[in-house]
Amino acid sequence: MLDSNNSSNESFFISNLISKDLNHKIFNKPILFNYDKNLIVFGMGCFWGVEKLFWGIDGVNMTAVGYSAGKSDFPDYQKVCSGSTGHNEVVLINFDPDIVSLTDLFKIFWESHDPTQGMRQGNDIGTQYRSGIYAFSDQDLDLANESKIVYEERLKKAKYGEITTEIKKASKFYFAEEYHQQYLAKNPNGYCSLKGTGIKM
Repeated sequence: MLDSNNSSNESFFISNLISKDLNHKIFNKPILFNYDKNLIVFGMGCFWGVEKLFWGIDGVNMTAVGYSAGKSDFPDYQKVCSGSTGHNEVVLINFDPDIVSLTDLFKIFWESHDPTQGMRQGNDIGTQYRSGIYAFSDQDLDLANESKIVYEERLKKAKYGEITTEIKKASKFYFAEEYHQQYLAKNPNGYCSLKGTGIKM
C-alpha cells in the first residue's frame, strides 16, 4: 500500500479518483501499494493498451493508469480530454530490476508505439496522447535520453522523422478513475490503438 507514514509519497501519488482498497485485476493485489522505488512512467497514447502491454512482461510487479505531466491539480478524464490541463495519459510501472532492467523497458517502450507523431498516436489526437518518459532519478533520466539517441538513429535509417517524445523528471501522478484501471482485462474486446513502427531497437 502507499506508505501512510510517508507524506511525500502520498502527495506524489494521488488517489482521489479510486477506492483505497482497489485490487489489481491482473496482479491480484492492492493497486495502492508502496510505490517507493524501481518506477517508471510511460505515455504511449491511449493508456488502456499501454497498461495491457506491460502485464505480460516478466519482472513487472504492478501497473496503474493515470494522468501526469500537466499544469493543474486534481485532473479527471473529462478535463484531460479537453486539453485544458496539459496532462498526459500515462502508465505507472513498478518492476524488479533483477528480472527486467530499465533498459529492457525502454526497448519495449520505443518499439511498441510511434514516438514521432507529436500530440497524437494513430487516430487518437490530443495532448493527452503524446509520447512521454517520466523518470524518478537523474540516472534514469540519462538512460532514457541515451535510449532515445539510439532509437532515433534506427528510425532515421528507416526514413522516419525526429522523435517527439517528452523526456523529463516525473511529476505528480494522479491515478485515473477505476473504470480505466485494467480496462482491457475487464473489456477484452475493448478499443486498443497501440501500434509500433516495426523498427527494432
